[in-house]
Amino acid sequence: MTDQIICPSCHSPYGYSTGSTLMCPECGHEWNETPIEESANDAGLVVKDANGSILQNGDSVIVLKTLPVKGHPQSVKAGTKVKNIRLVEGDHNIDCRIDGFGAMALKSEFVRKA
Repeated sequence: MTDQIICPSCHSPYGYSTGSTLMCPECGHEWNETPIEESANDAGLVVKDANGSILQNGDSVIVLKTLPVKGHPQSVKAGTKVKNIRLVEGDHNIDCRIDGFGAMALKSEFVRKA
């Protein structure tokens, strides 16, 4: 076997093809086979706001709904403008800093692009 299949999860060199997908025998991770050219050109994380606009790192957004903040007596009010966001993987896919609150993670479904 000249081409090793490297697992994207645990980086094991023992990956194998199951016909329609690739599988890692060490960690059990299963993923779709994509050509190297396609994965290199892939934009990666795509995050959309409540209106369906695509967000990018550094954008400004406006909070659409008053959001309660755990451990803080005040809420983030609807209409609050948040500048210079960072997009991350996960349920709360926007990292930002809000004046008066500090570092915060928001869900993209509660913001719109400014």
